[in-house]
Amino acid sequence: MAASLKLPLVPASFFGMVLGLSGLANAWRVGARIWHLPGLVGEVLTFLALAVWLLLIVLYALKWMVAREEAFKEVAHPVQCCFIGLVGVATMLVAGGLLPYSRIGAETTFLIGAVYTLAFSVWRTGGLWQGGRDIATTTAVLYLPSVAGSFVTAIVGAALGFPQWAQLFFGAGFFAWLAIESALLHRLLTGPALAPPLRPTLGIQLAPPTVGALAYISVTQGAPDMLVHAMVGYGVLQALIMLRLLPWIMKEGFSPAYWAFTFGATALAAAPMRLVERGDVGPVTQLAPILFVAANIVVGLVALATIWLIANRKLVIGWVELADRGAGAVGRG
Repeated sequence: MAASLKLPLVPASFFGMVLGLSGLANAWRVGARIWHLPGLVGEVLTFLALAVWLLLIVLYALKWMVAREEAFKEVAHPVQCCFIGLVGVATMLVAGGLLPYSRIGAETTFLIGAVYTLAFSVWRTGGLWQGGRDIATTTAVLYLPSVAGSFVTAIVGAALGFPQWAQLFFGAGFFAWLAIESALLHRLLTGPALAPPLRPTLGIQLAPPTVGALAYISVTQGAPDMLVHAMVGYGVLQALIMLRLLPWIMKEGFSPAYWAFTFGATALAAAPMRLVERGDVGPVTQLAPILFVAANIVVGLVALATIWLIANRKLVIGWVELADRGAGAVGRG
């Protein structure tokens, strides 16, 4: 009798977990430098993000090997397709986490992630420019290929010692953010209400100004200026709007889609902390500890809720049954 194995068909959106964990790890690393917080916490979170990334990379690669039809369905989906860009973004964040331990490993991993991210951004954006899109499917996921990808390339690239390249990618992300945000807000204001399953994607709306602020800090030197303060301020405004909308967003209850909130939340905490590290004074010194605590709460709650779903077998994903050591898909559960 042939042995069988059930393989989870992991959606690309699950890579958002790596973004949230990496973002929180970065905030703890900064906290260890400016507030003398336990450095071990940041390192544990870094390796937890690495472990989650490795697991997801393996499962996502297997998905393309044994369930290619399902993988192509994701590519063709008007919303889920943009999450595929998170594969490269997560890879670059892992590279940044590895930098204190292996520069060669960090540079190699970053290069792979950066090339993938740029290629996917160009391909996906080119498809979007051809039109024919249903306005009801226009959500904040549109930020992921070009905005998130470019900003993270700038952040990690600068940390690896490529400041001029990082500045180019910051510019790409910054202007893509402004262009996409205008289109997205027009859709939110004048189009139909987001369907309940799509509402958690609004959490991504918090990321552009906050991750962009981190990217700007990474590619500049000297005293913080008005632009970075403005980006942090806009991020705080987005966070307050998210809080106001939370009952509406959570109409259908929790799902792993809520990891969309975590990267922006951790970046909103880390940006003021980095400004404090650069000698900034004023409101950011008061905001930094509050936002740091809030980021830990957000990631902690989302992580615990996800673990609860897994423990109670309520995490809804597809499965493919493999036989003869994964030689082929023989059925679906």
